[in-house]
Amino acid sequence: MPVTAAGTKRVSMAALICTKAGHRPRLIYRIHLDRGPAKGRRKGFTETDYARLLDAAHQQLGAPSFWCGTTRTHTSVSRTVRELIAARLWLTVHQLPPYAPELNPVEDAWSHLKRSLANVTKHSLDQLTALVSRLKRMQYHPRLIEGLIAKTRLNLQSQ
Repeated sequence: MPVTAAGTKRVSMAALICTKAGHRPRLIYRIHLDRGPAKGRRKGFTETDYARLLDAAHQQLGAPSFWCGTTRTHTSVSRTVRELIAARLWLTVHQLPPYAPELNPVEDAWSHLKRSLANVTKHSLDQLTALVSRLKRMQYHPRLIEGLIAKTRLNLQSQ
């Protein structure tokens, strides 16, 4: 008998680690809840959602931004994403290799979060979402975020 994930509930997360010269680094994230099957409802982040995350980062930094990263929306091939980037004159994109998580500080943020959840079992989507509030705590630990950036050995200062 085939097994499917139909009816599966999930929490999707997207995040950016941002820097601005003379300011503390920031972790900016968004959460999307998928409460199960519903025709026409999205299961995860759309290209527009990623663009809104970039807009939020730009607004919080108040400066031109550049983005280093990979995304499951296939930035290099998606016409929609290329158009969203082109419409943001303040944004410069540097594409990371697709299989180089060691260059992306957000990957280490996810790893840190997962380690903190390792021995916690939750039974509902709302309980899991509450646990993800640990990301909020990470936002207030600039030394942690600085360490995540330093581990990549990339220079992420505003250019």
